Amino acid sequence: MKVAKNTVPPEPVEGLRAKASTSSARTGVVCAVSFFLVMLCTAQVNAQSVTLTGMVGSKALLIVDGSAPKIVASGESFKDVKVISTQGDTAVLMVGGKRLNMRVGDAPASVGEQAGSKSSGSRIVLSVGDGGHFLAQGSINGKSVQFMVDTGATAVAMGAAEAKRIGIDYTSGRPVRMNTANGQALGYLLTLNSVRIGDVEVQNVEAIVSQQSMPYVLLGNSFLTRFSMRRDSDQMVLERRF
Repeated sequence: MKVAKNTVPPEPVEGLRAKASTSSARTGVVCAVSFFLVMLCTAQVNAQSVTLTGMVGSKALLIVDGSAPKIVASGESFKDVKVISTQGDTAVLMVGGKRLNMRVGDAPASVGEQAGSKSSGSRIVLSVGDGGHFLAQGSINGKSVQFMVDTGATAVAMGAAEAKRIGIDYTSGRPVRMNTANGQALGYLLTLNSVRIGDVEVQNVEAIVSQQSMPYVLLGNSFLTRFSMRRDSDQMVLERRF
């Protein structure tokens, strides 16, 4: 989808004891630093991203760490995430030993991360899905959405219904003419506060809202150009450039 143009010598014996004490102190500092680094790495490895993407009857439809959606009943677990109970469009989960209340449509919740690290990521790994498309669960302005990578799209793009669902007043954007497979169509150009996948967040991302229905939010070049992109077999790796 494209927008039309219009728009970084030996020591004395007395000195040996002092040297040994200094060496011991240094060893203690090294051990303390090593322990801190191990604990830091462990905290990062144990971090989990969980999204309640829907309800199937009384069962929760979960996406854990970017997995395919999984239907999980109360009392069951998926990737160490246990469903405690469900009611309506909400679920009570146990994640990393913490009790978590989630509602369908909420932004992905990350449990086990260090304070201040929620938006510090720089690498996204996506697996190819059905039809050869790369899909990703993420959020726009804190609201959960399903993305599909589209390197041919000028900007992040979504249908009007999806924009309304996540609370975007798209009619306040600038009207533009879009080139689509069905010819030109009216759209609205605006700026999203944030687009997030996992622990990677990009702010001030240009987007287009189309009046046509769209099954996914297209992850276009207004987001993708912030990253270097490569494909390894059935995976797409995005490394943040700026």
